[in-house]
Amino acid sequence: MTDSFEAKGKRKKLVAELRQKGIVDEEVLRAIDTVPRHLFMDPAFLVHAYADKAFPISSGQTISQPYTVAVQSSLLRVKKRDKILEIGTGSGYQAAVLAEMGAKVYTIERFRELFLKAQSTLASLGYTADFFYGDGYEGKPQYGPFDGIIITAAAPEVPTAILQQLKTGGRLVVPIGTASSQVMTVVEKTGPESFEYSDHGNFIFVPMLKGIVNSK
Repeated sequence: MTDSFEAKGKRKKLVAELRQKGIVDEEVLRAIDTVPRHLFMDPAFLVHAYADKAFPISSGQTISQPYTVAVQSSLLRVKKRDKILEIGTGSGYQAAVLAEMGAKVYTIERFRELFLKAQSTLASLGYTADFFYGDGYEGKPQYGPFDGIIITAAAPEVPTAILQQLKTGGRLVVPIGTASSQVMTVVEKTGPESFEYSDHGNFIFVPMLKGIVNSK
């Protein structure tokens, strides 16, 4: 898997575009400038890899728009060595961005095909993450509590079981809403049983579903 001068140049243009759209977290921008997004996509889409758009991947899923990745990553307020739980590995691109930022990433994927492919892609790039094939609604309580939790699919409401896996002072970032539109929501755990909620704009994600899919 190779990263070309052309791809690096396109990433720099993408980062400039994200700055214009309001992304100010320099560590997030550095990670997006570093991670080769084109290696997480079908070769047919390589020419579009650094456009600020979502694109289809296998299993009927998508690789998120870079702006969306930047927003969610910024809202997490990641610090080096933070334990981050990601629900919805997908292509593995978001996990790679978090790993590039120095997080200890735990990521869950319900589609076996995506689970296997993302592991291979991240390993080939030298990123370390703990991958789990399973139901994201269950989270990974045995590895918690987590400094941050990111859900990369649309949930109708904040999953209670996931919320309980957040440590005090931690942040959950999740798009909440219907299939047609969701509000990016941050839930900060302020005490053992207290939480503060804030909204951060409208987005569109694939739905968060229960169970696993063993397509391969």
